[in-house]
Amino acid sequence: MIVRIWRGATAAQDADAYLDYLDRTGVAECRGTSGNHGVMVLRRPVGTETEFLFISYWDREASIRAFAGDDIERARFYPEDDRFLTQRDEQVHHFTVDRDVEQVKTGA
Repeated sequence: MIVRIWRGATAAQDADAYLDYLDRTGVAECRGTSGNHGVMVLRRPVGTETEFLFISYWDREASIRAFAGDDIERARFYPEDDRFLTQRDEQVHHFTVDRDVEQVKTGA
């Protein structure tokens, strides 16, 4: 399993609207791509902004390419992202899941 993580931020007052926008764009597209095993969006207030982490789970690199295109290290943006985002990573980070929660709980 490969975990893909992207980070961005909005003005605090735009956080709910941006979350709705993420659900309609990136979340929906991830979930609709073969090989996706889930999406999580985390957010937290940081001063006058709200930071977002977009975390998606993939079975293999080819599945990520189907979603993100050939340059899987570059973030994928949608038309209204410029309206919402005050900060954004242009790059995403990938991690390989070595153990899931159940393996850790059971000591496997």
